[in-house]
Amino acid sequence: MANTGTRVEFRDVSKVFTTGGRTVTAVDGVTLTVEPGKILGVIGYSGAGKSTLVRLINGLDMPTGGQLLLDGTDIVGMSEKNLRSIRRNVGMIFQQFNLLQSRTAAGNIAYPLELTGMGKAERKKRVAELLDFVGLSDRGNNYPEQLSGGQKQRVGIARALATNPSLLLADEATSALDPETTQEVLAVLRRANEELGVTIIVITHEMEVIRSIADEVAVMENGKVVEYGSTYEVFSHPREHVTKRFVSTSLRNTPDEVEVSELLSQPGRLFTVGLTENSGFFGAISRLRDQGVSVQPVHAGITTLQERSFGKMTVRLKGDDASIDEFLHLLQQTTDIEEITR
Repeated sequence: MANTGTRVEFRDVSKVFTTGGRTVTAVDGVTLTVEPGKILGVIGYSGAGKSTLVRLINGLDMPTGGQLLLDGTDIVGMSEKNLRSIRRNVGMIFQQFNLLQSRTAAGNIAYPLELTGMGKAERKKRVAELLDFVGLSDRGNNYPEQLSGGQKQRVGIARALATNPSLLLADEATSALDPETTQEVLAVLRRANEELGVTIIVITHEMEVIRSIADEVAVMENGKVVEYGSTYEVFSHPREHVTKRFVSTSLRNTPDEVEVSELLSQPGRLFTVGLTENSGFFGAISRLRDQGVSVQPVHAGITTLQERSFGKMTVRLKGDDASIDEFLHLLQQTTDIEEITR
């Protein structure tokens, strides 16, 4: 079943829609590359352009400008006939499952195989293999109405894998599921990536999904990719405001507004310090004691991601302002540190 994942490359890709005399740029000059066998998470709020990006990859919409290459082949301007052959190598997983209600779980998985003309015996064997892969060997004869949301989505994943694609596109595939079921579905996707070598692009508005599965993350806003990098780098050093909002909802490593208000009512100055592998904070605080400045941790959160740890600590510094300012100047050379004020 294993194969080599697809390489996906966007080169200054744009998509402009014109409706009712109004022009909307849904995708605006996107340039990024997904290497074979990687998992890219694309995150953004509603209207950011995420779903349009997916439709461009499988040729359901055509870019207005730029190049979109799948394994080096530019699909922009490609004929519908040639696009059909491209799509056979792309599996799609949907938010609302899109299962045929009149077919059993096995029947839904078999459907794309029937379209390829696969023989009945070979088709039956392939369906059994896929049901086992997604952990539903005992559910093949169940209809969608007899399955839970998580089970339906696992059938959807099995169906997407049926033709042995090298690229999977998951458009908000977990947004209709509860957190526990979401993790079960993500585990199946991760297994597909690790064991089958499939490249996966996950579209979501949930940072927890990105944190759980993605190797890299692209943050979209107003049709543009405003931040892009490894999941660790984006989580530990978010640059853009929209990225910081997403990260804060997932990590909860800084005090909220009520907590900040309470903390500021007490003596001393408050600072939030970034804690990473290269942080110089703990080495620097020993100097504060010699200057009569005390350090009191008041809030913290540490996370391990991609086998590396990072987090933030909120501290209260008490002492002479000049000494504190001198310390900050020294620390800012190696560490992200920000004063919290009213």
